Amino acid sequence: MAEPQRFISREGRSTLVLHGLQRGLLHDAYHSWLAASWTRALALVVIAYLAINLLFALLYLALGGVENARPGSFADAFFFSVQTIATIGYGKLAPVSLAAHLLVTIESFCGITGLALMTGLMFAKFARPSARVLWSEVAVVAVMDGVPSLMFRVANARGNQVVEAQLRLGMLRSEVTREGERIRRQHDLKLVRPNSAVFALSWLAIHRITPDSVLYGQTAESLRAFNAELYASLTGLDETFNQTIHSRHSYNVAEIQWGRRFEDIMGPLADGRFGIDYTRFHQTKPAPLEGVEK
Repeated sequence: MAEPQRFISREGRSTLVLHGLQRGLLHDAYHSWLAASWTRALALVVIAYLAINLLFALLYLALGGVENARPGSFADAFFFSVQTIATIGYGKLAPVSLAAHLLVTIESFCGITGLALMTGLMFAKFARPSARVLWSEVAVVAVMDGVPSLMFRVANARGNQVVEAQLRLGMLRSEVTREGERIRRQHDLKLVRPNSAVFALSWLAIHRITPDSVLYGQTAESLRAFNAELYASLTGLDETFNQTIHSRHSYNVAEIQWGRRFEDIMGPLADGRFGIDYTRFHQTKPAPLEGVEK
């Protein structure tokens, strides 16, 4: 069976292509910098550093006036630019003409300004709080306390405490209005415990499939026909950073297992201590549905 189309990625981000938006080269550059991966950010810094030195090296070659530089040597011009922009000044290469002195002044200003700007950007990226939240790979539907329930697991993988944590669950599905218009509609799914004073261990999120639930009477086949997706959002206050963190996740129809429940992960460890075995975090086992069709 074909994989259901995802409108939300597993990480909780939209997969839709944004067509028709007008974006400039530096549109929301600060946000893009913070959101970029460290690999991409460091690559951008290296490319910018080499490009600036390449530009000034070509200018030094064109203007001349650098003492002890070999005539027409791009390597000498490039490394003189590196020494200038970093204010190293070994003393072997030095400007002697007015044009070279002016160019050194401009490059030194660019170096000081660029260093201050890059220091601020790097600090902002390092200081940005991030959540390390472990979401179960699947959601399950089984009976819990005598009521058919949708369940998934979430855990704080960092090991510190997140206080005043809040968890929300919703469903996105395709529907047809009374006017015959096909739309993508969101529905909130009420959780048994949407708040946690301290989120330090694991958290089993439970939505009871009662008559007032949008999932009541639904099956895996009907949800697939609706192209339904579950999306969850967790927010809380990180006690280490004293800042709000957030994490998102989604489950498509293929990632919802009917007639299954999660393995118990709390109990005695091999050394006799009581703890949590995260090696079984994603494991499930058969469970009765009792009235909920597969």
